[in-house]
Amino acid sequence: MTENVDTTVARETDSSRDIRRLLELAGLAVTGAVSLVMLAFIILFWLQEQGIATGAYEQFMIAGQWLDHYLGTNVFKWAFMWQQLAMGVLIGIVAPLIGTFLVHREMALIGETLAHTAFAGVAIGFAAGSLVGINVPLYFALVVSILGALGVQWLSEHTDTYGDVPVAIMLTGSFAVGTLVISWGRGQRGISIEGFLWGDLSIVTASSARLMAVLSVIVVAVVIYTYKQLVFITFDEQAARVARLNVTAYNTILVVMTAVVVVGSMQVLGVILVAGMLVIPVAAASQIAHGFRETMYLSVLFGQLSIAGGLAMAITYGLPSGGSIIVVAIAFYLLTIGLSSDGVRSLSMH
Repeated sequence: MTENVDTTVARETDSSRDIRRLLELAGLAVTGAVSLVMLAFIILFWLQEQGIATGAYEQFMIAGQWLDHYLGTNVFKWAFMWQQLAMGVLIGIVAPLIGTFLVHREMALIGETLAHTAFAGVAIGFAAGSLVGINVPLYFALVVSILGALGVQWLSEHTDTYGDVPVAIMLTGSFAVGTLVISWGRGQRGISIEGFLWGDLSIVTASSARLMAVLSVIVVAVVIYTYKQLVFITFDEQAARVARLNVTAYNTILVVMTAVVVVGSMQVLGVILVAGMLVIPVAAASQIAHGFRETMYLSVLFGQLSIAGGLAMAITYGLPSGGSIIVVAIAFYLLTIGLSSDGVRSLSMH
C-alpha cells in the first residue's frame, strides 16, 4: 500500500515538473518572439530613415494600429511608443541574464557601482554637448562605464577579490565626479540630467533604442558563447584556476557586460534604480527554481513581467518608469516568497 502511494506521489511530482517545464519554455518562446518583433521594428525604423524599406515600415505601423483597435489601447500606432517598449523588452532579457551570474557570485553591488560610473559618463557627455556640441551622452556613459568596469576588475585583482573597499571607492568616486561635472555644467549653459537619475520614457530616442538593440545582441551572444566558463567561475573560481581557465579574462568579460547592460538600461530605469533589475528578478527566481539554469530562465520571465507591469503603470498614470518597474518586480519577489516552501534554495550548476 505504501509503495503504491509513493509511486502515485512520484508520478504526480513528475507530471507537475513537466507542466512547469512546458510553461517555462512557452514563456521563453513568447519572450523570444516579442524580442524579435522589437528588434524588427528598430531595424525597420532605421531603414526607413535611410529611405529603405519604407513600405515594410508602414505595414508594421498599420499592424500596430490594428493591434490598438483590438486591444482598445492607444499605444502601438506610435513609433516612439514602440521604441520605449523595445527598450523595456530588451532590458528585461539582458539585465536578469547578467544579474544571475552577479547574484550567485555575491557581486550584486557591482551593478550599482557601474551605474554611478555611467552617471559620471552621462554628466561628461552633457558637458561636452554644452561646450562643443557633441550631444551623445549615452556613448560617453558607455565608454566611462566600461573603463570603470575595468577599473573595478583591476582593483579586485590587486586587493581582496571583489571586496567592499574597491567597490565603495569606485561607487562614491564616480558619483562625486558626476556631481562636480553637473554642478560645473549648470554654471555654463545648463544641464538637465534628472531623467537619467530615476528613469524617464520621454528621453528614449531612436538612437538609444538602436544602441540598446546592438548591446543586447552582443550580450546574449557572449553569454551563450562563454556560458560554461562563466558558470564554472561562478560556483568554484578556485577550481577554475586549477583547471587553467583564464579566470581574470572571464571576470573582466562579466563586469564589462554588466557595464554595457547598465548603460543600456539607464534611460528606462534610471541610475538610482538600474541595479534593481539586475538583482530582484533573480532573487524572485531563486525562491522557486531548482537549478542555476532554471533560475536564469525564470529571472528573464520575471524581468519581462516586471517590465510589462511597470511600463503599463508608468504610461497609464504618468509615473517614472524606473520606480514603476522596480515596484512591480518587488511585488513578484514577495509573491515568490509566499509560493516557496523552502525559502532561498541551494542551487546546483544545472
